[in-house]
Amino acid sequence: MSDVPTLPVYGFAPNLGGLLSLAITIALPILVGLVTRRSTSAGVKAVLLLALAAVKTVLEAWLQAANTSVDFVWIPVAYTTAINFLIAVALHFGLFKPTGVAGAAQDSLVRDRGAYERTA
Repeated sequence: MSDVPTLPVYGFAPNLGGLLSLAITIALPILVGLVTRRSTSAGVKAVLLLALAAVKTVLEAWLQAANTSVDFVWIPVAYTTAINFLIAVALHFGLFKPTGVAGAAQDSLVRDRGAYERTA
């Protein structure tokens, strides 16, 4: 199984690629907040977060496979996508939502229609 690309692992011996990957994973819930409205259903936000985690992981695996000349394999990509999604959800509910970061992100770019009149 040495021909499978190794995706960034968030372990006790992180490398620069793993730290960058973790930083992007941490930013995913904020990105979802920036492009959705407060009235957007939680299900749509969850699917968008999962899609962003999948795109991030596929790009990482593709770059890793291209740079190391090994085959692209979907099983580690699916597993890493699930891990990225769970980290992002935990950060959203455990850190960003209680501290108000999620609300601030939702109010910054895309707002509900009535929100413009209330702030004016």
